[in-house]
Amino acid sequence: MNTFKKNRIKMTIISVISVFAFLGVWYLATAVLELVPAHSLPDPVTVFRTFITKMTSTVPEGATLPQHVWESFKIAMMGYFLGVIIGVPLGIAMGWFKWVDKLVRPIFDFLKPIPPIALIPVMIVIFGIGLKSKACIIFFSTVIPCVVNSYSGIKQTNQIHLWVSQTFGATRSQQLFTVALPSALPMIFAGLRVAMGVSWMALVAAELMGATRGVGYMIATARNLLRSDIIIVGLVTLGIIGICISLIFDFLEKKFVRGGM
Repeated sequence: MNTFKKNRIKMTIISVISVFAFLGVWYLATAVLELVPAHSLPDPVTVFRTFITKMTSTVPEGATLPQHVWESFKIAMMGYFLGVIIGVPLGIAMGWFKWVDKLVRPIFDFLKPIPPIALIPVMIVIFGIGLKSKACIIFFSTVIPCVVNSYSGIKQTNQIHLWVSQTFGATRSQQLFTVALPSALPMIFAGLRVAMGVSWMALVAAELMGATRGVGYMIATARNLLRSDIIIVGLVTLGIIGICISLIFDFLEKKFVRGGM
């Protein structure tokens, strides 16, 4: 067994120990020492039971946990992919063509500081509490990091590489697709990863304010009913989704960026 595998196993063991240590402290503080009232912070065993129950139970908000997750996932992916399809090419075009940068930058610089959550009331007024309003909020939260990272990736292209390709007779478009884009891929993937995280935060915030189903709606309903166990189940679910998304991006980045360069 080489040193890399030993270190990897060691880090995995440390991560597992840290998780169990956290759960142990949580259980000790809630179930044993009772430092916090059970209705405010239930112990991990109660949360686990609620998690299992919510997999099939529609009480109290009218849907099971998988149904809430599917509703949130469906809307998140719709807004996310729309933001990626528009944001990444726009960022590349702004970084490569000066006239596109001059044309788009004033509008982009105006919209960039606006937090996506601030748009929630506006979108609800325009589109209601349905799919369109939440998809628009996710689109806005996704397109910003996609544009920024794609733009930065193109701008950070090594000029020496461009000069060498130009010396060998490469056209402007050939330089873009064979030199600039491959070197910008790490930054583009970083933008995709950030955009995915931001899109989920924006979605949950939108569901907290106005929705009829979704993980955020489940948390908001549980808050009104003082069901802290369901609130924590929602938070744990979001954490699990985040881990799965991170693993997917790690795989894609290793396959298309590190493996291809």
